[in-house]
Amino acid sequence: MSIHIVALGNEGDTFHQDSRPSGLIRTYLGRSPLVSGDESSLLLNAASTVARPVFTEYQASAFGNVKLVVHDCPVWDIFDSDWYTSRNLIGGADIIVIKYNVNDKFSFHEVKDNYIPVIKRALNSVPVIIAAVGTRQNEELPCTCPLCTSDRGSCVSTTEGIQLAKELGATYLELHSLDDFYIGKYFGGVLEYFMIQALNQKTSEKMKKRKISNSFHGIRPPQLEQPEKMPVLKAEASHYNSDLNNLLFCCQCVDVVFYNPDLKEVIEAHKIVLCAVSHVFMLLFNVKSPTDIQDSSIIRTTQDLFAINRDTAFPGASQESSGNPPLRVIVKDALFCSCLSDILRFIYSGAFQWEELEEDIRKKLKDSGDVSNVIEKVKCILKTPGKINCLRNCKTYQARKPLWFYNTSLKFFLNKPMLADVVFEIQGATVPAHRAILVARCEVMAAMFNGNYMESKSVLIPVYGVSKETFLSFLEYLYTDSCCPAGIFQAMCLLICAEMYQVSRLQHICELFIITQLQSMPSRELASMNLDIVDLLKKAKFHHSDCLSTWLLHFIATNYLIFSQKPEFQDLSEEATS
Repeated sequence: MSIHIVALGNEGDTFHQDSRPSGLIRTYLGRSPLVSGDESSLLLNAASTVARPVFTEYQASAFGNVKLVVHDCPVWDIFDSDWYTSRNLIGGADIIVIKYNVNDKFSFHEVKDNYIPVIKRALNSVPVIIAAVGTRQNEELPCTCPLCTSDRGSCVSTTEGIQLAKELGATYLELHSLDDFYIGKYFGGVLEYFMIQALNQKTSEKMKKRKISNSFHGIRPPQLEQPEKMPVLKAEASHYNSDLNNLLFCCQCVDVVFYNPDLKEVIEAHKIVLCAVSHVFMLLFNVKSPTDIQDSSIIRTTQDLFAINRDTAFPGASQESSGNPPLRVIVKDALFCSCLSDILRFIYSGAFQWEELEEDIRKKLKDSGDVSNVIEKVKCILKTPGKINCLRNCKTYQARKPLWFYNTSLKFFLNKPMLADVVFEIQGATVPAHRAILVARCEVMAAMFNGNYMESKSVLIPVYGVSKETFLSFLEYLYTDSCCPAGIFQAMCLLICAEMYQVSRLQHICELFIITQLQSMPSRELASMNLDIVDLLKKAKFHHSDCLSTWLLHFIATNYLIFSQKPEFQDLSEEATS
């Protein structure tokens, strides 16, 4: 497969044959990292065309194995002296470059009036680049203002160049010098973009011709056709609310039990969840001290509503496990205690459904004054230190947050020893965690901590095959329902960890992150980056990430010319053919 580029025009102030090797095209071919071929080979190919001095032909390789043929025609007289050759050149071109010097206004108008109409008739829907080369002589820095007329007397203005580009439907570039920026990044970036588009079009046409030719050879075997678009991955809906709400009813990893004033058990709960929403419970369970909170109303609410009982003669204490029994909390207020199950369900559901809470309390307490009193106490439990509580404002604020408003509060306990009841040992370091959150959010850990396994009775649990950073990112997702990988490599490591613990939604999030990052990369960055796309594909297949592996296969096929020269791609091709 080859690409044919035709360059027309002279970008020098005056034309000299022996100065051509330093021109725009020659400079680009010598400096571009995507074009292979040393200077001697390029000059040899150029010198082989001395029999046709009207243009210079360069031959090189682009993208590793694509033949690049460039005809540089500095003299416009070719359209007068050899119309057949010039017509064939333009008709067979994949890309046309028209270049001129901004200080040669006479030549520019001559070309515009005499030769541009001819080129327009011969064009065949190919991309055209207009390159205005040089710095205008009457000012140090070129003026690009379309209304500026200071240099129109002797120089070609920007407006004239843009008007010419509009006539041809071309891309207009101003190259103030032939340095690495203007040649390699500016001009080279646009030219290489059109080169890739031309290759994709030729590949598509070649595949269509092959399908047509195969249709005349009898019955064809079934073929898997590539979709017109890459497969779209849809993010899995969050079940963060339901996970934590179900924790209240499953009675797993319970570490606190509430009793009524008559010492009868009312309901079991979890310190970590209660402390995530309320400073009252933080104070009650010694997570924070009165000095840390510095709010007398919160301290008073804690003292008026709850009391901790550590009496060994407590009814039922002998039946409790001797290892780490749940903390016993007496609810002093009888009315509040009668509605405690509804209040905890309200808290575990996200603490925003105030209307449902009031309705549930009204079913138990007929007196409206008692209902208001209980609601007021719930409001005091959820109070933020230092702020004045208003029931109306509290309702309005929570109504705007249909998700758990304390998911970021749970992050306060991430990798902290407070209330931690399990410690993971990873790469010689320790990471404290909370069984209740792990059990609620991960089915594998729920089975591990509640089944007949060593981990169910051990506090220190070793973790293998995962780095500490990856495991912390995994825990962050379990605690907050969100994650933000630092890059594609970390996202793949997190995907592997999610597959190990069977957290499917986190797998989908990592898949979407990898796809989004790859889609946003320009072709030049894909060609030069050290990321091993084939290794990503192999890992995705091995860890049962079917959506990502399918997408990566399509991505590699779409960018075949970029990846085909990489060693890992050659190994994959050999595996496929063997």
